[in-house]
Amino acid sequence: MSDQRALDEQWMREALIEARVAAARGEVPVGAVLIDATGALITRAHNLRETLEDPTAHAELLSLRWAAMDRRSWRLPDVTLYVTLEPCPMCAGALVNARVPRVVWGCDDPKAGAVTTLFNIGTDPRLNHRFEITRGVLADECSDELKRFFKKLREKKNKP
Repeated sequence: MSDQRALDEQWMREALIEARVAAARGEVPVGAVLIDATGALITRAHNLRETLEDPTAHAELLSLRWAAMDRRSWRLPDVTLYVTLEPCPMCAGALVNARVPRVVWGCDDPKAGAVTTLFNIGTDPRLNHRFEITRGVLADECSDELKRFFKKLREKKNKP
């Protein structure tokens, strides 16, 4: 295994921890961590849409928002975002706007994935910024978190 792949897996495990925290709170289990160029953790976040009653409270956006506030700059040109699920159009657009150079995700999102599945927002040459992508890091583990969560929701809904 390459050094980069080992680092990607290490940080995706951290994002998975955030996804599990989200699930425990009744949120869709998506977690994200933002790492700087030296390999230091900048932010960690998980979905908080239900908790905050905010449609934009996705793990990726919260990570970007907190990092930008901490750095006092909306430009984040020296970071890598690790997220358990392929970013949606809103999050992919924010990653472009923040000038994030690299995005790594676990499982693809067939219903809303906007980086490779439904759209190519991060690599579209018409946009003013593009980012490097690495997909499928710990994909099975990331997918399993989502499947368990939605299975429990269905079971709870179908209980008499």
